[in-house]
Amino acid sequence: MLQLRAMQIHHGGSWSVPGGARNFQESAVDAALREAREEIGLRPAEVTTVGSLVDDHGGWSYTTLIATPVGTLSPIHNFESTEVSWVPFDEVAGLPLHPGFRASWDLVLGVVREVAAVPRAPE
Repeated sequence: MLQLRAMQIHHGGSWSVPGGARNFQESAVDAALREAREEIGLRPAEVTTVGSLVDDHGGWSYTTLIATPVGTLSPIHNFESTEVSWVPFDEVAGLPLHPGFRASWDLVLGVVREVAAVPRAPE
């Protein structure tokens, strides 16, 4: 699931996952779930975390949380996004992506494919 960033925010008009800066002493997972709630209305109970990717740039990093939906999601958009959409993996690279997300997309896709290949116990 990707969001199209609203034109008035940094890198507006680009696609990315919901995200932003971590608060002091906030874990990457907590930050990702908080940002997803703030930006697309996703509640933590609506997903199961299945993996993550840390893209380290020496002194700062992006952590992308990989999660699967629990049931049907009904994302919303607010002032930070103009659209929220499921995008097939093979179409992501063709979109105008946020530069940070573009730089890590191949790594993210690799983790997603690894996670998808692992059988899961029924819930």
